[in-house]
Amino acid sequence: MDNLEEMYNDVIMEHSMNSYNKKQLNHADFCDLGHNPNCGDEIKLEIKLDGDIIEDMAFSGHGCAISQASTSVMIDTLRGKTLAEAKEIIKIFIKMIKREITDEKELEKLEEAIAFKNVANMPARVKCALLAWHTVEDMLEKAGR
Repeated sequence: MDNLEEMYNDVIMEHSMNSYNKKQLNHADFCDLGHNPNCGDEIKLEIKLDGDIIEDMAFSGHGCAISQASTSVMIDTLRGKTLAEAKEIIKIFIKMIKREITDEKELEKLEEAIAFKNVANMPARVKCALLAWHTVEDMLEKAGR
């Protein structure tokens, strides 16, 4: 394992064990549930907006280390971004996991979320990593944002 892979594993472990983003938000603007019937992962995502900017996000629920870490890292990555920026990052993440995008310049926009790049090599974990990302994408679409 190279240093980069080790760093990625550290990010995933840190977020799965100590998620500072696992909490309730007061006065969330949007809330949606995500569920992965394959492995039983269930999350509730909450978003608080300030105009067009994601002021804060939080999640609750349960699931495997990959789904919990992916959700927490996603929140860190999207917090402070405009909705347009967030949508672009979400699309890039989903394409990375589905191996539809490999351009390093494009992947840099994912910040810490690039740690999940190798999940593409683990078909059983793909839905776990994508759960939160698909949930927030659906939530924004339903809200017309």
